[in-house]
Amino acid sequence: MRKNIKISVAAAAVTALALGVSACGTASDPGAKTDGAKADTTKPLTVAASPTPHADILNFVKTKLADKAGLKLEVREFSDYVLPNTATQSGEVDANFFQHKPYLDDFNKKRGTSIVPVVNVELEPLALYSKKVEDLKGLKAGQTVAVPNDTTNEGRALHLLADNGVIVLKDGVGVDAKLSDIKDKKGLEFKELEAASVPRALDQVDAAVINGNYAIQAKLKPSEDALATEKADGNPYANFLAVKKGNEKDPRVEKLAQLLNSDEVKKFIEDKYTGLVVPSFGAVK
Repeated sequence: MRKNIKISVAAAAVTALALGVSACGTASDPGAKTDGAKADTTKPLTVAASPTPHADILNFVKTKLADKAGLKLEVREFSDYVLPNTATQSGEVDANFFQHKPYLDDFNKKRGTSIVPVVNVELEPLALYSKKVEDLKGLKAGQTVAVPNDTTNEGRALHLLADNGVIVLKDGVGVDAKLSDIKDKKGLEFKELEAASVPRALDQVDAAVINGNYAIQAKLKPSEDALATEKADGNPYANFLAVKKGNEKDPRVEKLAQLLNSDEVKKFIEDKYTGLVVPSFGAVK
């Protein structure tokens, strides 16, 4: 999941869509029961997604796998983190693919929505990069490390640094760790930046924790450039296909879930993203 800004999306179109979704959303009852098993399977399944890598993966499924599986798939790209969920809640779209569970849990709690995960697809691991030091031992007191400033990604970044001995966090700190939760900074200074701008600051700081999707845009490769990379095993930040509660049994959703966890999609992700995005299939825990 990421906060990708797609320049080609016209501002007027985004505004119009936001108004339309807002209007639909006000009439939607988060508690209303739906029965996806009764969905009209002759209609396309419309999925909201952020452009990279989510829409890329969906478009691969659409062009290479969907027809053979008897699935009509429509992909709608969104450039923010709110509209995909509100559009799914209101029925403007049937599903979405852009987020991980910590984000969805927080969104549902704050917005009163009833979006649920269907199946994990991929993980965009954070990694620590530097143009000034060659390894973790090169980070010294007085140097500056840039981290994303949003709650989810800052917590991830601090845990990555702690797991690799760069800092020490206070005991019991959870996924929403903040700078104030650092027990020992080991003399380092931290610069909080919007996640999308962190790669651009890499020349001005000594090191930076960068999301996988933004590393793609910056042409960074964790296997070659990273000082430390977030582990995939047991990682709670896998991105998944999600629907409004009650639509999990929509035959079209079930079919898409199977395709998104297929060997073909696994190979596509591994070949295209070379470690910046990694397959993370299976049930959401």
